[in-house]
Amino acid sequence: MSVKREDVEKIIEAIGGKENIEVATHCVTRLRFSLVDEGKVNKQALDDNELAKGYFSTQGQFQVIIGPGIVDKAYDELIAITGGQRASKDDVKAAAIKHKSPIQQFIKTLSDIFIPLLPALVTAGLLLGINNLLTGSDIFFKGQSLVQVYPQWADFAAIVNTIASTAFTFLPALVGWSAATRFGGSPLLGVVLGLILVNPSLLSAYDYAKAFNEGTVPTWNLFGFHVNAVGYQGQVLPMLVAAYVLVVIEKWLNRKVPDSLKLLLVAPIALLVTGFLAFVIIGPVTFTLGNWLTAGVVWVFSTVPWLGGLLYGGLYAPLVITGMHHTFLAVDLQLINSTGGTFLWPMLALSNIAQGSAALAMMFVIRSQKMKSLSATTSITAFLGVTEPAVFGVNVRFKYPLFMGMLGSAIGGVLLTMNNVRAFAVGVGGLPGFLAIDVAKWGIFFIGMAICLVVPFVGTVLWGKLATRKQAEGGEMNAAEAELADDDVKKVEHGQSPLSTSEKTTTTTQASTSSAQLDVLELAAPITGQAVPLDRVPDPAFAEKQMGEGIAIEPTDGKVYAPFDGTVAHVIDKSKHAVILEHTSGVQILVHVGIDTVGLKGDGFKVHVATGDKVSKGQLLLEFDMDTIKAAGYPTISPVIVPVGQTMIEGIEEMPGTVEAGKTPVLRIHLTKAHAS
Repeated sequence: MSVKREDVEKIIEAIGGKENIEVATHCVTRLRFSLVDEGKVNKQALDDNELAKGYFSTQGQFQVIIGPGIVDKAYDELIAITGGQRASKDDVKAAAIKHKSPIQQFIKTLSDIFIPLLPALVTAGLLLGINNLLTGSDIFFKGQSLVQVYPQWADFAAIVNTIASTAFTFLPALVGWSAATRFGGSPLLGVVLGLILVNPSLLSAYDYAKAFNEGTVPTWNLFGFHVNAVGYQGQVLPMLVAAYVLVVIEKWLNRKVPDSLKLLLVAPIALLVTGFLAFVIIGPVTFTLGNWLTAGVVWVFSTVPWLGGLLYGGLYAPLVITGMHHTFLAVDLQLINSTGGTFLWPMLALSNIAQGSAALAMMFVIRSQKMKSLSATTSITAFLGVTEPAVFGVNVRFKYPLFMGMLGSAIGGVLLTMNNVRAFAVGVGGLPGFLAIDVAKWGIFFIGMAICLVVPFVGTVLWGKLATRKQAEGGEMNAAEAELADDDVKKVEHGQSPLSTSEKTTTTTQASTSSAQLDVLELAAPITGQAVPLDRVPDPAFAEKQMGEGIAIEPTDGKVYAPFDGTVAHVIDKSKHAVILEHTSGVQILVHVGIDTVGLKGDGFKVHVATGDKVSKGQLLLEFDMDTIKAAGYPTISPVIVPVGQTMIEGIEEMPGTVEAGKTPVLRIHLTKAHAS
């Protein structure tokens, strides 16, 4: 469909005028803005604009949902009207960060560094949990471990422990890679610097305390100045600071050294200088600061354990909302490597369970079938350690489930800290969290889990029933649900098909006889993997179905295939991360690989078709490198959307589960009788 200039003008006016736009770009579905003042946005005007399917603000960016196939036209009009310069997604992100406070910027930096490391750390935590089952006493046999009763399992347990502990032993290398990437330097130099700090020729950080007490700490004599020859295994702070210094030196050298000499000079000088600084200044200072931080946290939880448990256990969910919870991952790792365990991670697991229980309870309070389904699915993800869908999708919307969850986790937190329950690794949260807990404390932890299941659930149901009764007496039954339903109706009413009838490459009259008689279109999976509901997607535009119904796929294979015979209505040439297809019946779908992968600018993607191409079911459309996407910190989960506004569609059924591209159906699209006849 064509984009009306006046609709774009109204969007510009609604977001505060062109003078309020600092930087603007777009992806396959939305316009992305860094605004001078988001307080000037007129949300009612955006609601009333037929071109805008929805809007939200995240990470300092204000995003207006336009829809696939037409957002580029809207962006062209926006640039023409404002006279602004075209910008990339990175430009908008950089501008958005400037509007954050120094604390917010610090939190964002830590998040960007540690989130890409979570898969490795969680895997290590799970494997250490398996090792714990094999080597822990009193689990299967009284007073003995499994490997003691069955010695033939001892070497198996030793191999599991070696695999599991590697991520923590070489943690500085992982942090070096991620930090150097975040600071804009060479990831490879970051890895090498991290490996330098854990070189086997150094005294291991794990043996430092013993060597210090015995007076056997090895030293280097630098012209009379003695420096401890100690490694930094498992340390976080030294590597963070060293990586920043490394990138600063590398960037300076890249500006000063001629291109012909960069290969010979930049990396050697940067590593040599940073290495000396790391061992002489950065390491000793940050190691001391890290010990002070650890000692401070230990003091609070040792001196007033109930207060620490009450505050951290109760306030962890609000920390998730603000994003500040990522900063505590560094504290967890510091505690594990300094004291052998962390009392923070067990409370995180209980908070996951409490928020999931509160979300599940809403199934018995609210009447909307859509919200019931959302409560059920998001509670499952919370029980497995991912709370964002439950917190943002259900609990924050209704408020009291959030507070009931906080109450349950606060009580559980007090119980854990009063009994010194610790995790020996950063593993999976939620119900599987017990695998990272010392076996001797499982009983207490299970009691805490029970509290976090029962208190939020019962509290949410009772409060919800009371609130519902009061609303009924006041004639305001289900006010919150009515508001949510009204929002959804607005989005659907304002929705338009991405291409108008005149622009469709294949019309119903051109379809074959079999297509003309079609009343149900069964859509095969375009990607092999695990099909899940859209609310699992960490992006409001998809999760809240602002662009349309559909399903998402967690890929296990980096290939996208045509789910039916049809035409390529649009393929994103530059970023190559999304494609719009049209069936011979006229139905259009969007396949969007990953979330925010437009930021990769095509890196890791390969396109095999072009706009206007005819395709057959099972034909290869795109290829993508999942490792490249993950390394950049982007989720690989891929939405498959049926855009709103397609009048020939009567209903859509989702078919989640394990799927194989081109074979397993994931969506069943019911067409109107008028269209099928």
